[in-house]
Amino acid sequence: QVQLAESGGGLVQPGDSLRLSCAAFGSTAINSATAWFRQVPGKEYEFVAAIRWMGDRKYYGDSVKGRFIISREGAKKTVYLQMNSLKAGDSAVYYCAHGNGVILSSIGNKSAYNYWGQGTQVTVSS
Repeated sequence: QVQLAESGGGLVQPGDSLRLSCAAFGSTAINSATAWFRQVPGKEYEFVAAIRWMGDRKYYGDSVKGRFIISREGAKKTVYLQMNSLKAGDSAVYYCAHGNGVILSSIGNKSAYNYWGQGTQVTVSS
């Protein structure tokens, strides 16, 4: 079992930066992947970014490429999402998700992840 604890959400202005954290507790496999998804009420989950624990290979959704950076601190089993140049359209509840044995073709697929955090609200507004 893996439990995820997210933190770092809040209210910011357009153009600001924010960093989300996701700490994993429990047994994690070396071939794991951790991802961030976001959801706006009434809409589908959107893939934001993912990182594979073996080799730290990173993947991004099209809407955040060049603005968001995902990283991992292995010793702390913590994954970060650095969000820069935030826009109103980035406002959503952000969820951290973790999966064991996530294959490359499923890296952006919500159903590939077994464990989910409780979500943290990010609001970008002037």
